[in-house]
Amino acid sequence: QVQVEESGGGSVQAGESLKLSCRVSGYNGDFYCAGWFRQPPGKGREAVTAIFTGGGTTYYADSVKGRFTVSQDPVRNTIDLQMNDLKPEDAAMYYCASHPGIHGRYCPTPSPFEYKYWGQGTLVTVCS
Repeated sequence: QVQVEESGGGSVQAGESLKLSCRVSGYNGDFYCAGWFRQPPGKGREAVTAIFTGGGTTYYADSVKGRFTVSQDPVRNTIDLQMNDLKPEDAAMYYCASHPGIHGRYCPTPSPFEYKYWGQGTLVTVCS
């Protein structure tokens, strides 16, 4: 049973930083995809970033390139999203999701419809 759990949300001022963490369990040591998605109030869910734990190209939405960085922390066994220079438009509920990987080798299209396993979400608020 794959489980996904996010942590680290909060309220910050514009220009500040915040780090979210995602803990994924249930793949029994196999590689997998972890995606971060966000859903602003009243809007649809959009992909922010996606990473395959076995390596390869990492996806970033254009709106976060240069400001957000996704990484694996092997010690804490988490997928972390470092968000710098936060803007009011970054405010949203952030979700982590996982996918076993296409043929176990790379991530699918970064669409929320491709991901089956989801966390409950963590709220990020950015005050201007």
